[in-house]
Amino acid sequence: MARMARGRADGSPRKRLVTIMLVFVTIGGLIYLYSQNSSESSAVNKSLKQFSWKGDGVNDESSSGTSVVPKTIPVCDDRLSELIPCLDRNLIYQTRLKLDLNLMEHYERHCPMPERRYNCLIPPPPGYKVPIKWPKSRDQVWKANIPHTHLATEKSDQNWMVVKGEKIVFPGGGTHFHYGADKYIASIANMLNFPDNNINNRGRLRNVFDVGCGVASFGGYLLSSDVIAMSLAPNDVHENQIQFALERGIPAYLGVLGTKRLPYPSRSFELAHCSRCRIDWLQRDGILLLELDRLLRPGGYFAYSSPEAYAQDEEDKRIWKEMSALVERMCWKIAAKKNQTVIWVKPLTNDCYLRREPDTRPPLCKSNDDPDAVWGVNMEACITRYSDQMHKARGSGLAPWPARLTTPPPRLADFNYSADFFNKDMEVWQQRVNDYWTVLGNKIKPDTIRNVMDMKANLGSFAAALKDKDVWVMNVVPENGPNTLKIIYDRGLLGTVHNWCEAFSTYPRTYDLLHASTIFSDIIEKECSPEDLLIEMDRILRPKGFIIVHDKRSVVLAIKKFLPALHWEKVAISGEDDDAILIIQKKIWLTSESIRVSE
Repeated sequence: MARMARGRADGSPRKRLVTIMLVFVTIGGLIYLYSQNSSESSAVNKSLKQFSWKGDGVNDESSSGTSVVPKTIPVCDDRLSELIPCLDRNLIYQTRLKLDLNLMEHYERHCPMPERRYNCLIPPPPGYKVPIKWPKSRDQVWKANIPHTHLATEKSDQNWMVVKGEKIVFPGGGTHFHYGADKYIASIANMLNFPDNNINNRGRLRNVFDVGCGVASFGGYLLSSDVIAMSLAPNDVHENQIQFALERGIPAYLGVLGTKRLPYPSRSFELAHCSRCRIDWLQRDGILLLELDRLLRPGGYFAYSSPEAYAQDEEDKRIWKEMSALVERMCWKIAAKKNQTVIWVKPLTNDCYLRREPDTRPPLCKSNDDPDAVWGVNMEACITRYSDQMHKARGSGLAPWPARLTTPPPRLADFNYSADFFNKDMEVWQQRVNDYWTVLGNKIKPDTIRNVMDMKANLGSFAAALKDKDVWVMNVVPENGPNTLKIIYDRGLLGTVHNWCEAFSTYPRTYDLLHASTIFSDIIEKECSPEDLLIEMDRILRPKGFIIVHDKRSVVLAIKKFLPALHWEKVAISGEDDDAILIIQKKIWLTSESIRVSE
């Protein structure tokens, strides 16, 4: 600075001194403000980490304890109202991760390190309203809740969505079904000669996987046929597709066919569907199509609606020829073909695989490959053969829906679980769910809850106990426990594998009810942060939504101390020792520099 001042023709020692002092004062002020912000953030982190989850000072409800609990938790900047921590493109840019864009790695999960987590509450967007109730929500949502209308403009000729005043309306259209998903679904059933053109095929078709699902109208219209779909799309240039789906009350998950296996076990779906999903199925020796093959049950279908199936120009013909050759080597056969839709069917047994010429590609997977290992597991360009039991049974051996929900599935034997164990598990959870609903009482009406998550689903009996309520359940199985997710899918339910030390792959405000049975004890055992999990649960829970915590009493009482800072309120608390229950409701609040409760 002195050198710059000396270069000035009219400079004087007094002026130079004043200038230097002003610069130092400015820099000092900026450093002070930064340190204040940093200390506020670190104070929150410090106070969270000092709090004891081991039972010290929380042995009974009346104990004040000596641990530090934050009075408030900072609110994130409004620009983070749609933050998905493990699918945050800003994080990828900031950390300069070297990812292969051609392999879609930038749309896969990349979670922040603990020191880069925000540790703040995600605010709702301005004007946020309690979502429209199901079933009306299938066809309309509040525009203020998802203030994005670019898809309405971009897909205006395809009937995806239309802006009407304060609402966004979904006519049920799609890229390949302009005249409505219902008619398109009936046409698929007709192509397969299903009775009455009903896609459920008398209960034999229940689980569907819709890849590249758009706003999930296909999955939404399947529900009236007692068919449930896992609708999948990445957080890409059409970044709000899954947000719209979940706001509508339609099962959906953020994910991509990239380099990792999808978080679902083998043989989970009777039908996979791709309607103009813009996926290059021929890349890397057909690895993405082989991932679909892993997910399909014996005799499962892949419905593919795309210009290549019609083969009008030379490029389409080339793709169709190569794809036809690939699926033939995979032992798929054409079940039906009409206009721009082709439906392939997967074999019932291993016979075709064993008849192939030696060195035929793609090869069969190695005998030691576990087709149900999915968390962080790379895809492989190989065919997953059936187990000896499935090969002999010539199919999955599952009962038709709805009997499938309560009939002990064949894959129980993989865990040495008996039918008696399965039935007792159902009885226990039916009683617990009845007790939960009794406690909730007048807090919930038949249409209060739609999107439900069971954070540790075990055999899926919590979800099964909700069968008479108009809800759907995302059943989550921890990645380090028994992989019971295949039993859950065999029961005709949906779910995913997850590690609760990380954020879940969903938008903020997407679930009405979170059921957390022993999850906090698991997190503490793994030495992950239960405080981070509380903030994550707040992120994915809708305002006015509920949390049911079923855990040790010391853990339940520890969580209770955080309620004011999280803007949650206690509905009920009960139980003793290792069997305590805390039911919570999230308040609805807005931001304008500070939090104000608007109830």
